[in-house]
Amino acid sequence: MPPKRRKSARSSAGSEGRGKGKDKDHPEDIFPLVLTSTTQELFGCTADEDVTKESPYKLLQKDDIMQDIKRRATVSDFCPMKKILLGYPEDEILLVYDRDFTYNCAFYLVLTPEAKDRILNPPKPETPEVVEKEVSKTPRPKHWISLGSEQEIEEESVKETTKKLCYKFSRVRRKFGAPVCFSDRNVADAKDGFLECVSYQDSRFSIKQMQRDCGVQAVPRLQSSSAQTQWKFQRNVFTQYVPRELSDEEKENILQSESLKSFCNSVTPRVLHALQQEEIMNVFSDDWEALGTGAEGGDWPGKVSQDLMLFQAFTDHKYTKDRKISSIHWHPTIHGVIAVALTGKKEAQFIDSTTAVTRPSLILFYSFSDPSNPQLLLECPVDISAFEFCPSDPNIIVGGCVKGQVVLWDISAHVTHLQGAQPSATKVPVNTDTFGIVDHKETKTPVVQHCAMSSSEGCHKGPITDVQWLPPTFEVTRTGLPVENKNKISVQVVTCSLDCTLMFWDVRMQRPNPSLSGRKQKMDPKTQPTPNGVPDTFKHLDRTWKPLLRVSLPKIDTSGEYIPLKFSLEHYICNNNNTDEAAENESDSEGIPDYSQLRISSAKTLRTLEDVNTKLYIGTANGEIVYTDWKLEKDDFGRLLSAKPLHCFSIHPRLVNSVQRSPFFKDIILTTGGCNFAIWKEGVMDGPMLLSSRSEQDYTAACWSLSRPAVFFIGKTDGSIEVWNLLEKTSEPTQVQEHVTNSMITYIKVCSSSSKQHFLAVSDDLGLVRVLEIPKTLYIPSKSESLSVKKYFELEEDNMKVVLKDEELCEKQKKEVEGPKKKTEPDKPTVKSLDLTKEAYMTEYGDFPSLNESSLKSIDLWVATADTPDP
Repeated sequence: MPPKRRKSARSSAGSEGRGKGKDKDHPEDIFPLVLTSTTQELFGCTADEDVTKESPYKLLQKDDIMQDIKRRATVSDFCPMKKILLGYPEDEILLVYDRDFTYNCAFYLVLTPEAKDRILNPPKPETPEVVEKEVSKTPRPKHWISLGSEQEIEEESVKETTKKLCYKFSRVRRKFGAPVCFSDRNVADAKDGFLECVSYQDSRFSIKQMQRDCGVQAVPRLQSSSAQTQWKFQRNVFTQYVPRELSDEEKENILQSESLKSFCNSVTPRVLHALQQEEIMNVFSDDWEALGTGAEGGDWPGKVSQDLMLFQAFTDHKYTKDRKISSIHWHPTIHGVIAVALTGKKEAQFIDSTTAVTRPSLILFYSFSDPSNPQLLLECPVDISAFEFCPSDPNIIVGGCVKGQVVLWDISAHVTHLQGAQPSATKVPVNTDTFGIVDHKETKTPVVQHCAMSSSEGCHKGPITDVQWLPPTFEVTRTGLPVENKNKISVQVVTCSLDCTLMFWDVRMQRPNPSLSGRKQKMDPKTQPTPNGVPDTFKHLDRTWKPLLRVSLPKIDTSGEYIPLKFSLEHYICNNNNTDEAAENESDSEGIPDYSQLRISSAKTLRTLEDVNTKLYIGTANGEIVYTDWKLEKDDFGRLLSAKPLHCFSIHPRLVNSVQRSPFFKDIILTTGGCNFAIWKEGVMDGPMLLSSRSEQDYTAACWSLSRPAVFFIGKTDGSIEVWNLLEKTSEPTQVQEHVTNSMITYIKVCSSSSKQHFLAVSDDLGLVRVLEIPKTLYIPSKSESLSVKKYFELEEDNMKVVLKDEELCEKQKKEVEGPKKKTEPDKPTVKSLDLTKEAYMTEYGDFPSLNESSLKSIDLWVATADTPDP
């Protein structure tokens, strides 16, 4: 460091920005600085990352500093030394990171070229010449070789293991300041020479006993009775039971008895006759199904009264106590395995906060082989409100937290455990009884830690309410433009939150920046070691993951934003040509690439897909159904902003809890919220195709059938499930399964394990999951059911156009009769008049079910049922 010199005029001028009250002085050719985190990121001099104690130097461009002063003015950290920088002769100025705070600041600038050259190229210390003879005579210490002596010294050393006691001695206040004389005395010399430090209750604090370890002895049940004698001495007694076994003589007597022989002689002919009849003909076969008159034998929609039967129930009081289930998903490839996300109830969270008891937030994996114990635990610092398996790799799971962060897990190391510890379990034919899972009991349930969590700065500011993977057919750029996905696997995630935003996340590694040095690129990956047992698949995202695209939801007519709860986007199916198909086949033959090796491709090199539907349906907390586009638009000043929604419909009286797209028709959407449900068709912006009447109990969950296009299931707050069939009734459910649970249903999910067995998973507010077996009448479709449902929606669309046309004609005639009037109030939007439209429709055309019946008869789709009177 250069020696101190007397301060000059330049030094005094440069000290204008220096804080007052500095403890240490500094040379005149340096200038201590305090750089904010924003300035450090702008100039690439982040402390302990870009500049360290071992490499504290950073050359800054003089022009960049002057541009920063012009752009941020007095906010810039370099503003106090503007005059000094103008007089600096060179283009690069040296910035030094002072980690030891030698001059009370973390950084300082070198103000002269001479000082910069002296710091960067310090003079080498002169070493005296050594004569060869002296070097050869100098003894060198030999390398010490350990023979185990240090271990003996360590074992013989004395170490204190007991905790030291702390005593406090005090005296009365009147003796304060008096001289004290300590001396030794023998306890035996004085009568009261032994002084005892008696423990006492300190009133200043108290320790609340939270848990006690005590033993309990089982004693007989006490009973009050009276007798002539008194039992003065009570004793503890016990009774031990031993099974009574027959001796060999008694067994022989029983086997030789006449009564046993007569019994066997009387029942043997009947048993043989029954076995003979079973060999000749199967007496348990269903004759109705054998004749081909069952639900699967023809076009009969199956009016057999069959209920949803309980197949399995999953619960674990160790983890599900005072918890509710927020989301459930069946494993995509392993049959009989279901994942359940648990969140704390508000009452339980309040109790835990008062008692300072923390409970882990988990996703449990249940299996049909062991319904009482979870097979796998996914652990997270906060509760998971929604999660989903990756469609390209089921071992990758994404979850949304109640604090707005996004979490990733990799369960590749535990797949064999879920499959039953058999590497080839996926190739074995599925057994409908055990679903290919062997009863494999582990002494301890495996726990999987998350391998990546998003940054707390760029994540959602409210709880995440829904999360979905983008299909592997396309990806989205930073402006929301859909482009081709060369990796052919799902690499992006979409989330929505109560902070009125949708976010797109990319799980791949960022592309290297060529403007940065090689040392900076080498330090980009996370430098901290990965904890034991946690895979490093997404190590590059942990604590630094930020969204790729942020989409807000501004209201159409008024100020403010919509609050999204659920959303549904169209799953794009790529129409490849021969070249694309060949590339796809080649990628499939190579297998799924490792996610840790993927990098974000440049948007300039990717082909834009024009046929991708970038619009999606969103259900809000106020019961609206919003139809919007996630692509960003430019305003008059060229800034990218979120586009306003195309339409908004106030249909549901309360929050929307389900937005489900039909697995058979990509443009049909089912939504539930409050006490009604609605079915929409994408492209029809006049309102829902079907709006149910108000129910006594609120709808809480819904899902489509995976095998019948006309059937869907709806869960309610009273624990019941409604089964709807659009080809039978549209005014009321075809079946109501009551008392499925004792609490509110939170989520339902359909699974097709095989062509002859379908299940419906139902979760409730008490943390219990019930798996119901769906009867054949509800999962075996008729021959032309898909075509019939398609014609039904087309007919409803035509009826809606007729109704809207009649309404416009009535309004026109009404205006002609009344004459022109001055408008005192603005016209109401179409969204608020949808309910009135429905009422006018009912008034003009009469009963809605009768109209629906006549419409179906006109296209030969009406089927008379047992409870429907003939016309």
